Amino acid sequence: ELLETVRKGGGENAVLRQTQRNKKLFVRERLKLLLDDESFLELSPLAGLSMPYGDVPAAGCLTGIGKICGIWCVFMANDATVKGGTIYPIGVKKQLRAQEIVMQNRLLSVYLVDSELFPDKSHGGRVFYNEAIMSAMRIPQVAVVCGSCVAGGAYVPTMAEEAVIIDKIGTLFLAGPPLVKAATGEYVSPEDLGGAKLHSKVSGCGDHFASSEKEAYECIRNVISTLNYDPLLEEVIEYDSPLYSSDELLGLAPRDYRCTLPVKLILSRLMDGSRFQEFKANYGTTLVTGFGHVEGHLVGIVANNGELSHDASLKGSHFVQLCSQRGIPILFFQNTAPHTAEPTSISQAEAHSNRLKAQASMMAAVACAAVPKITIVVGGCYGSESYVMCGRSFSPNFLFLWPNARVALVDSRHFSTVPQAEDSDCTGDESKLKHLKEKLEAESSAFYSSARLWDDGVILPQNTRKV
Repeated sequence: ELLETVRKGGGENAVLRQTQRNKKLFVRERLKLLLDDESFLELSPLAGLSMPYGDVPAAGCLTGIGKICGIWCVFMANDATVKGGTIYPIGVKKQLRAQEIVMQNRLLSVYLVDSELFPDKSHGGRVFYNEAIMSAMRIPQVAVVCGSCVAGGAYVPTMAEEAVIIDKIGTLFLAGPPLVKAATGEYVSPEDLGGAKLHSKVSGCGDHFASSEKEAYECIRNVISTLNYDPLLEEVIEYDSPLYSSDELLGLAPRDYRCTLPVKLILSRLMDGSRFQEFKANYGTTLVTGFGHVEGHLVGIVANNGELSHDASLKGSHFVQLCSQRGIPILFFQNTAPHTAEPTSISQAEAHSNRLKAQASMMAAVACAAVPKITIVVGGCYGSESYVMCGRSFSPNFLFLWPNARVALVDSRHFSTVPQAEDSDCTGDESKLKHLKEKLEAESSAFYSSARLWDDGVILPQNTRKV
């Protein structure tokens, strides 16, 4: 339901205003004209979602990965139906994350620019810095000016390798007609100040003039075909589907970290032919490690099957090092537990210390493993164990959450009692505790996390293999 809300942009009236009055295409229609097919992975679609859920996200920027002319591209497309195209700080953050993906995976970058403002100088400016760095890395960037691009928004297409500007729709200027009027008293039309004809014939900021949006996207496809940027050689690999239906993952999504779910039930619905070659099967059994294939690609699996014990952490460290040595990508399936109670005896303290040392060993292995890492949070994402399992601070290439995921340092159910002082107001303390628990419960949801771009999106469990 939330994704359906997102797909409507700024709402029905805003879309009508964009398509009928302004004679522009809705951002998702633009993508359809550009992409080879319908396979498009949208990144962080819920970024900016406000609480309670249901409001239109405030990002005003759609990012995702798809193919043009057989070449994988990352798209950064402004949605002018949200807040009139204003790029809010969360939209800037979303664009910066997309550029990070571009640089990490050396993917071609496509900007569909239709932005009114560019707030937050220090953050917005980083977009331009990244464009310069990507250019130095010889990563191609192309842009379509398909709306009004003012101030910083004008830098995005002019710093790209090739830019198409659409007649009567696209404009580029550092300050628009109202500011010219205020500064000089002169009235000038948007077309005369920064329209497609001016930038194609006079300034040279536009490399290609397009008389319509359809022509512009055909032009961009032609440009991409001449970039001499080879598409990834993807062999046609035959692979077996899992023996068990992926739809059954809906019933396997853990709702409570305290109920340990045999994680192999999840893996059997994700791996090719449900085949899994387990590593150290009888040692440290609260972590499952091993090799398998996903759509023909060999991967290493590191999956929680309970609390990360001392032995489990040592096993994880060994396995991650094996994957790194062999150049095998790693999939982490994270369902970690919050911190357990503090040790109350010398022997408990020693065991706790040894477990932390083993976890630190695995953390180092995960941080130093020079292979692609993808993390799926299938349950809990709690405390220090989330670092060991390649959480966001350990920079996985991608991080996705199932809708049931919980992201927090501690669990609200740990706040069951309040230590009472002799002169304390018991009623007041209980009220504060209740408020704290409610706040923690709301803010540890997958949707709260995704709205703040702490991940790359909430995905349905049955789509995990495809994503």
